[in-house]
Amino acid sequence: MSGLPERAETRRAANARKRISRRPSRLGIPAGTVAPDRTFDAQAGFPGLLARTWQRAEEAGDLRSFVTVLLTLDGHVPADIQLRALSAPEEAALRALCGLTWRQDHTATDGEGGDGDGAAGTLRSVCGLTWHEENTTTADAADGTAVEDGVDGVGDDTAPEPVFLGEIGLAASGRIVVRVPSQGPLAREDLVGGVRRVPWTRRTLDAYLRHTQDTAAALARSVADCRRWLQEQGGAGRDALLEQAKEAALRTAPFVLYQQERQYTNFRDANNLTGKTLWPGHPDCTLSSLKGLPLELWSDHDVQLLVCLTLLIRSAGFGRVEEANGTQLTLDHVAGMLERIRRGYNTVPGAAPVAPAAAPTVADLDALALALRERRTQAARTAQLYREIHGALMHKIERVAQAPGARARARTDAMSARLAGRLGLSATALDGLGEQLAAAPDWLAAPHGGFGTGLEHLVYETVAATTEVFEADFTMSRGMRSLPALIAALRERRWAEICDWDITRFFCCVIPHPAAARHFGGSVTGLADAAWAMSSRMQYNSWHFIAGNLPRGEEMAARDHFVPPTLPDVAFYSDQHHHGHVNNKVRFSIRSPQAVEVDGRTFNGFIDLRLLRSEGPAFDEQDLLAAHQVSAFIARATSLAAALAADGRPLEVTAFDSPWHLAAIAGSEPASADAAPGQVRRAS
Repeated sequence: MSGLPERAETRRAANARKRISRRPSRLGIPAGTVAPDRTFDAQAGFPGLLARTWQRAEEAGDLRSFVTVLLTLDGHVPADIQLRALSAPEEAALRALCGLTWRQDHTATDGEGGDGDGAAGTLRSVCGLTWHEENTTTADAADGTAVEDGVDGVGDDTAPEPVFLGEIGLAASGRIVVRVPSQGPLAREDLVGGVRRVPWTRRTLDAYLRHTQDTAAALARSVADCRRWLQEQGGAGRDALLEQAKEAALRTAPFVLYQQERQYTNFRDANNLTGKTLWPGHPDCTLSSLKGLPLELWSDHDVQLLVCLTLLIRSAGFGRVEEANGTQLTLDHVAGMLERIRRGYNTVPGAAPVAPAAAPTVADLDALALALRERRTQAARTAQLYREIHGALMHKIERVAQAPGARARARTDAMSARLAGRLGLSATALDGLGEQLAAAPDWLAAPHGGFGTGLEHLVYETVAATTEVFEADFTMSRGMRSLPALIAALRERRWAEICDWDITRFFCCVIPHPAAARHFGGSVTGLADAAWAMSSRMQYNSWHFIAGNLPRGEEMAARDHFVPPTLPDVAFYSDQHHHGHVNNKVRFSIRSPQAVEVDGRTFNGFIDLRLLRSEGPAFDEQDLLAAHQVSAFIARATSLAAALAADGRPLEVTAFDSPWHLAAIAGSEPASADAAPGQVRRAS
């Protein structure tokens, strides 16, 4: 007589199960029944950085030093990002007061790869990058004396009498704000700290007037050109461009763009573009509200917004928009960015150099953008492109890497030596280890090292070795738990089902350095909690990217997702805005995403390797180049494992859940955990 059939789990039971905490220190305890062991500090992250920046700026003796502290947020970002965030009047004011501008004269030389020293001034470095500092030693003061630094007689008792008292402050957004003539006092409620009052002389006013007149004339020509170009696209063409721009805003990370004092963003409370808060077609989305509207009724701001977004997208896809993050989105700013990118691509041999834009018009910049997109593909075949991320302003810069040097080679040599020993392989280089796996891929499906599969063993050992070799506080790698389930769904074209999978379908192995406990009060349990928080977030990232690899359709379009990443990046001061990064002290990082082939379909960003440091020194380009080779090794192993699964091998990843992280990091396993014996490995 057969037993009674098992009763399906009730909704109440399912909800009760979901309420059980998965945090390592609270496994088996219903969520919300224990008071938080820490609360979010409202001054942590970006607010604290701004407060410290203002304090440092107030300690500066002269105006230029004061402004430089604000421009760099006390050394946390390149100065030129902030200079390119200024409105036209503010830009003219700092140019007249301090001789500082982001604009560079490239007409003197066209040496590819060099920034050039234009006749108008010299290049100075901040945070390893440059801004333009005009030669401001002049003899146009009333008495004919040379005046330096663009400020009349700073610190000089004989300085001319001021005719206007301006102000400079730091906004809560991180932007410098400047009070200029004809403007009232800066709004104190929007500022960090107070203001610095800055006297303007007649000479400063004259310089400011010249700059504003030149800028206004150039801006008027630019806006008229943008309107003509949009008019030529026709109503249907403009609507198509609006849809493309909306999709870009929806499928990319948060960004903040400026049109003079107007802000366009898909980030948090001030959203006026489609994103996490505004659904596509929302009436509060600026781009949605323009659809079908006669061009004559578009504001000059909106005209420039759409044209500039279009140029950026055409040059490299949606990700290029983030490279304008925190800056003014005008035609001259886009032209400057595309010119910098052109010079970088032209340093890569193997193809004809891209010519500069014939003129700073929309048509010529459009042609340049399309040429750069093609050249980008060519350059990526022989050089490593990557992005530099400045977390305080969420600004990203695409770079062309130099060849791996001695330090990168030392890192990869150390990795291959450790992995060969720990995985029982004999090759002496990462490529060789991959070749050995390709020659005997069954190793990946068989139990090894206390894990159910060789793939799990390989992921663990690679992540642990990376933490050691790269002197990271945390290293992690993510992937999918059941390759057979994914392959079955792909073959039956069950796109909606794949989109409906939750984050438990994915895994992330996080291995901290034991010494990283110092960042969490010396508690290894706190270290395990941080590692699990990172693991959960990375599972979400895998979930977030996978839909972007599926055929476009209603299911994929409706599902929240980002465009899967393809370029590695190195980030500085990421512990500013993201609450998880603030709480878990994610300051400096490397991310190396890799594509994996699954049953004949390429999945971009299917796995990645991430390295974190909670304090300095920061990672650099050589670290990134070495880490990218390590992540390629994991990606190759995953592709080999996917091929085994496609042939019918039952290959599942069961490790790297919350109990595993507690046992591996804190050395204990909670009573509620049911991990199989031998499944848990302690981080070295």
